[in-house]
This record gives sequence, structure tokens and C-alpha cells, in this order.
Amino acid sequence: MTALPTGVSRKTRWTRRLPFLWLIAPAALFTVIMTAFPILQVVHLSTREFVIGFRSVYTGLDNYREMLADPIFWSGMRVTFELYFLSLAAQLVIGLYLAILLHRALKGSRLLRTVLLSPLAMPPVAVGMMWLILLDPSFGPVNYLLELVGMNKSLFLASPRLVVQTLAAIDTWQYTPFVTLILLGGLQALPEEPYEAAEIDGASRAQRFWRITLPLLRPSIITASILRSVDLLRFFDTIYITTQGGPGTASTTLNIYAYRTGFVFFRMGYASALMLTLMVMVLAITFLLNGVRRRFQ
Repeated sequence: MTALPTGVSRKTRWTRRLPFLWLIAPAALFTVIMTAFPILQVVHLSTREFVIGFRSVYTGLDNYREMLADPIFWSGMRVTFELYFLSLAAQLVIGLYLAILLHRALKGSRLLRTVLLSPLAMPPVAVGMMWLILLDPSFGPVNYLLELVGMNKSLFLASPRLVVQTLAAIDTWQYTPFVTLILLGGLQALPEEPYEAAEIDGASRAQRFWRITLPLLRPSIITASILRSVDLLRFFDTIYITTQGGPGTASTTLNIYAYRTGFVFFRMGYASALMLTLMVMVLAITFLLNGVRRRFQ
């Protein structure tokens, strides 16, 4: 939109902008309705005892009181954040390493880039099915390879002790290329002058990385963290395909618990309270990371 002269009155400014506002109004209204209606509906359902097939009853904050006394809710929150921190840390570290590797003009880097980014193109359901077969304790090739090198078989997805780490590894395998793409774009946008000056001053490669690359790349790292945080806190599809929250509740995140509560036990009111709590957590972490990003811009 063209900037208006400073001498134009406010009324004239609005008059000139009115045609543009009318053009974007339908899309803006549609977006607001499609976003606000589901949220308001979830808030409404979270204050009611609503079992599918029966009449809903207003219960106020009873669903939230039940949630705070529910051990599966607290277990789900622990699993959600454990998966979140394990996956995010691994994806940022490995993604940064791969981005630096791809940024260098190495022979065969195009082929390497294609191979490394291929998991990102796979649907999560297909990824879950693939790893379910690979990690099968009876005929999975991963356990076969462990036996070849003299190690014992592992249950992986069926082990309460290993299931969270295994799911974090699967998500890291699939979505590290996404982080790599963001950080690779950040690396390619870095100025050359600080590196030239550091090289003249005799700085080592490690010193250039810690003192120049990492500080300048911080906005890209925070952006990747924000985008992955939104997905990781809502982690569902791969978990549901591979473990369905098992064994027991060892991999039951808040998302899995809310789905099971709403669509298996048909308690939509309590499930709405769980999902609303998860949404608030996602928004809080997103706002926090956005604040950190603005601080370093």
C-alpha cells in the first residue's frame, strides 16, 4: 500500500484506505470465524459434563478440578515435556551440524542434501509404520543388527524405560531436516566481513564458530525452536501409530490422553478441558520464545 503524504488528514487517509479494507475483509472475517469458533466451542464444552449420546450438563470448573487430581494428566504432562525437550535439543544440535556441513562447498553436497532431507517428505503415518517394523522385537532389522554386534535385543517401543527416548529419536530422524533447512538459510545469509576480520586476527575455526557463527545465527535457531515447539507439544500421529500411548501410560502425552478421553470414552467435556490446557501451554511457550527472539533482533 502506497504511503500517504504527511499533510493528509486522518479522515482522508481512512477514505483512501477503505477500498483496500473491503478487499481484505472477507478473508479476514473468514479467518477470525474459523479460528475463534472452535476455540469458543472448546471453552464452552470444557465447562460441561458432555458424554456423546447424552445431554450435556453445566458443571463449571469441575473438569479442571478433576484434571488437577488426575494422575494420568500429570503423567501425560511429564511425558509431553520429556519428549519436547529431548526432541528439540537433539534436532537443534544435529540440525546445526548438518546445516554447517551442507553450507560448505563439498563434493557431492547436492546428493547429500537430497538424502538428508528425504525424511521430511514422508507422511508421519508412513514413518510410524516404517519404524514399527524396523524396531519389532521379533523380526525387526534393528534388533538383528544388535545381535550381530553381540548386543542383546531391545523392546524399544514396548519398553516403559525406552519408549519416550525411542519416540524422540523417531521424531528427530524425521524433522531434523526441517531444522537444517532453517539454519542453512540463516548460514547463507550471514555476512562475510566478520569472518574475514577474524581470520586476519588469527582466530581458529572453533573461535569463529562460538564467537561469530552462533551469535549471528541465534535468531534462526530461535525461529526453528518456535516452529518445532508448536509441533512437538502437539505430538500425536507417530505416537498413535507406534504405541497408542503404551505400554500402559508410558508414552501417553496430553494429546493422546485427550484423544482417548474424547473419542474412546466419549467424555468430550473433560477432553476439551485437557486440550484447552494444552493449547494454553503451547501459546505460553510460543510467546516466551517470541520474546526471546525479539530481544536478540
